[in-house]
Amino acid sequence: MPLDHAWLLAHIPHQGSMCLLDVVTDWDDQHIRCTASSHRLADNPLRAHDRLGVACGIEYAAQAMAAHGALLAASGSSPGAGYLASVRSVDCQVARLDDIHADLDIEAERLSGDDNLILYGFRVSAAGRDLMTGRATVVLNAEKLKTDQSRNPL
Repeated sequence: MPLDHAWLLAHIPHQGSMCLLDVVTDWDDQHIRCTASSHRLADNPLRAHDRLGVACGIEYAAQAMAAHGALLAASGSSPGAGYLASVRSVDCQVARLDDIHADLDIEAERLSGDDNLILYGFRVSAAGRDLMTGRATVVLNAEKLKTDQSRNPL
């Protein structure tokens, strides 16, 4: 059952026009798939110099990851703020997103992790064409990392 924009606003930290996704179309414990049309909007908050660069696709993927975290969180819990700690192996197939006429299809796959540090693979595509792929590390609680490192320094 798809989850609409209102569900996203209620379950991820991104609010107002910064909530870029339209709908969660599919998900399970390891994957999430969302769609978005906001890349075509002239008032997209990520636009700069009258364009939306492909690197903004990372934010679309990060919001899909946030939605995935919300879906896996305990029922009734409030949206937590995760942090994108790193992005690796990013492969961009286009220079910009605002000239893509089809809706964006955003997929994220949980590759590994625990209750605080998660590695996702992500893909942003449109009409079956890859626009961007990569991997992202998400930290759910930075304070917990500090505590863990003080107990187990590298």
